[in-house]
Amino acid sequence: MSTQYLTVAGEKELRKELAKLKGPMRQEIARRLKSAIEMGDLSENAEYIATKEEQGFIEGRIQEIEYILREAVIIEENNIGRETVTVGAKVTIQEGDYPAEIYHLVGSKEANPSSGRISNESPIGQALLGKRVGDKVEVQTPGGTLAFKILKIE
Repeated sequence: MSTQYLTVAGEKELRKELAKLKGPMRQEIARRLKSAIEMGDLSENAEYIATKEEQGFIEGRIQEIEYILREAVIIEENNIGRETVTVGAKVTIQEGDYPAEIYHLVGSKEANPSSGRISNESPIGQALLGKRVGDKVEVQTPGGTLAFKILKIE
């Protein structure tokens, strides 16, 4: 598995989700299981079966988040060098005569292209890594070839 990167904000969100899963959600599942068990015959108890499936999902997500937090490299945004594009940087690019666009380069667990957060593992993210202001970048994407210039690195 490739290195996973998280911003400080991304780490905070995962820790918040983990606390919710391990606390209130586990307690709610335990309460619902107890209630379903008290109803009797578990083999035909739809509530029990559904709750056990939900419990499995929650426990799987807890394990996933714990793994991510244990293995991820946390990107301290104030420590990012601005000479070249690195994970955690905000990069302003311009394609031809189109308006400039700003992308925040993040790890895949935090990527959300519709809000300008692109993964370092995406074609554009990979093409940006290590580049400098003024560099012209050409990248193959599923939608075709893009050519753009880096205007600013923050």
